[in-house]
Order: sequence, then structure tokens, then C-alpha cells
Amino acid sequence: MTASRPATASSEKPLTLAVVGAGPVGLALALLAARSLPQAQVSVFDARPLDKDVSGDPRTLALSLGSVQLLQRLEAWQADAAQPITEVHVSQQPPSLGAALAAWVGEPAVRISALEEAVPMLGAVLSYGGIVAPLQRAWLAACEREPRRLLSRFGQPVQGLKPVGNGEETGGVEVDAGIAERFDIAVVAEGGVFSQLPRERLGGVREPLHHDYHQTAWVGTVTLANARPGVAYERFTRHGPAALLPLKNGQASLVWCVASSDDPVEPLSDAQRLAVLNTMFDAEVGAITAVSPLKRFALGLSAERTLTDGRTVRIGNAAQTLHPVAGQGLNLGLRDAFELVQALSRNADVAQVLRRLEWQRGPDRWAMIAATDFLARSFTWKLPGAGAARGLGMVALQALKPLKSALARQMMFGSR
Repeated sequence: MTASRPATASSEKPLTLAVVGAGPVGLALALLAARSLPQAQVSVFDARPLDKDVSGDPRTLALSLGSVQLLQRLEAWQADAAQPITEVHVSQQPPSLGAALAAWVGEPAVRISALEEAVPMLGAVLSYGGIVAPLQRAWLAACEREPRRLLSRFGQPVQGLKPVGNGEETGGVEVDAGIAERFDIAVVAEGGVFSQLPRERLGGVREPLHHDYHQTAWVGTVTLANARPGVAYERFTRHGPAALLPLKNGQASLVWCVASSDDPVEPLSDAQRLAVLNTMFDAEVGAITAVSPLKRFALGLSAERTLTDGRTVRIGNAAQTLHPVAGQGLNLGLRDAFELVQALSRNADVAQVLRRLEWQRGPDRWAMIAATDFLARSFTWKLPGAGAARGLGMVALQALKPLKSALARQMMFGSR
């Protein structure tokens, strides 16, 4: 008598996949699954009604080259609305010992260019609406072509997830969206949508890693007198990092991070903020002639300790919320989606795929979490010489071309 092979979802019936959240990561995951898992039944749930227009959402996001290539592959890339990033310029604001020493021993900035890396762009800047709207159109078009296999469940907020079955080999997830339905896998792809629900109702078992940076990000748009198209600037100041991401028509998206307990931005008028910004960035930026009203957001780290719990997977904002210092949160989520679908396309054993997913994504995920956390915390350190160490580190990175190229590839494509 021979032992029978454990049954998998795909050996008995088509894989059923629930995607909870129709943001950029959830929609990208659904499209990837529709293409790479031709027998799978995919349902996308979101509280947002289908007729709500998301194209005008102006929130600015930075995409790595890998993310751009993924959206192009999914035929959801809005090239005319995107501003390619062709160069990244990172520097430290003087007066500081670090900047002074850096100027003495070499270039006091790190410059990474698409030309040096032999790529068409390092990444691109696009609005949230400019990313989600094409993804949603592509998903709805796929649903029209295969209505029995691909389902849009917009306007159906998920109230909870519950594991069902006798174990991981024969298990599943019950998705409560008004009517309870069973799926082989449920992927929670957007954290913010479900902020009003207890985590345990959406597959959260262990408490995530959490840290309050006690920092505030002020965001808005500035106008540059002599903007260099495609150049992104990151500036380390004594209050925290600040960034200018290139937009079209001589504008740039501003992210200005400061300590929450001693916020130097809040009491200033728009005119005063403009004056401060003109003293803050590298001279190469040129004159900043206008600044929009700024909005502020508290900054912190929240990272799930594991991506999977039984047949529930968390990716994107549901898995990790990062400090914006490196602009990598969305890119990490898109890589989560891509690697999950790739693994499912190569292996019919769903339980085995999910068991392996954690260590497969671990190097990329935890390296990015650690890097952004280190940079964010470093601005709260009162250690003497911290600025000098940062400045000299930038000089060394600029001088060591292979190391700088390795960093550029990490930012473009993640750990491979």
C-alpha cells in the first residue's frame, strides 16, 4: 500500500485566491495572478465603490525601475503622466563637521545616474491616481474577458478573515464580506483600508514590530526656477531628511521630515517656509520660487514579523509601513506581490509555497526595513560626530563606484 500525496488546492480544483484591497499592490497582484495562474479564480475585494474616480488622487509616489517595468508588463503604465528619475543627488546640509570634512576630502554628495548604471531611468515619480487608475482599468478589462474566473468585488468591505479546514494542506480562509466565502488563499494587500478593524480579524496574530520615530513629514509641492528635469534631491539636515522628487513643469514633490517635539515648520507661514527651504537644499537645486500649503503626517515603523499565517498572506502596507527616507515602501510591496505569484506559478503545493515565502522574501524585506529604520533613527541620535560620520560615509560611497552601483541596483530591483 503506497502513501497518497497530500491533496493541494490546485490538484483537486482551481486555486481560489482572494485579494483584500484594490490599491496598487493588490491590483498588481490580481493582474499577475490572472496572467501567471491561468486556472486560478481571483476575486478582488475593496470598500471603494466601483464608480469612485481614483485618477485624480494627487499623492506622489516614487517608483523604482523594477516597479516601472512591472507596470509596463501589466500594460498599466501611464508614461505620459510620469516623470522619469534620471539622477539622484544626496547631500548633507552645512554647517557640519561631516560636510566640511567631506568637502575637504572629496565630493560632498552622492550622485547616482541612470547613465552610469546603463539603464533608461532609475525610477519614476507618479501620482497615486496615475498608478491605481490604469491598474484598475486593466483589471476590469481582464474581468470582462474572463468573468467566470476573475471577479471584482468593489463596494464590498471585508469584515474579517477566519482560517478553516483541518490543517495547512487542506486548509483555507473564510472571507467575510457580507456573505462568508471560502478561498484557498487570502492576501491582505492594503493596510490603511482596514485601519478601523482589529488586526486579528484580518489575519494578524503576533504583534508587529513597531517604533514611533517621533518625527513628522510635511509634504507638498514646490516650484523651481531652474529645475533640472529628472533629478531627485535628498538632503540630510540637522532636523531630519528632506527630499525633492521631480515633477513636470518645473515642479517637485517635497517631503520634509522634522522632529515632532520641536517642529520648526508648524509655526511658519508659507512665505517663511519658502525662505527656509531656500537655505536648506544644495545650491544645485537653485531658487525655490513657490511652495504649496503643506500637509503633515506622523512617521513610524510597523512591520509584521511574518508575511504568512496559515493560508493568509500580508503584503504591501498590510505587511510593513516604512519611513519615507528611501521612498521604497510601494516598491517593496510590488516585489512581495510578484514573488508570491511567481512561487505559486512554479509550485502547485500551496502550503509549501506559503511556508517558503517568508525566507524567500526575508533578505529583500528585512534589508529594506533595517536600512530605512537605521536612517530614520540616526537623526534622533545626539552622539557627537554623527554628522561627520554620515558625511564621510557619503564621500566613501561616491568614491567607491562598485559599492555605489550595488546600492543603485538594490534600490532599483531589491535583493536578488
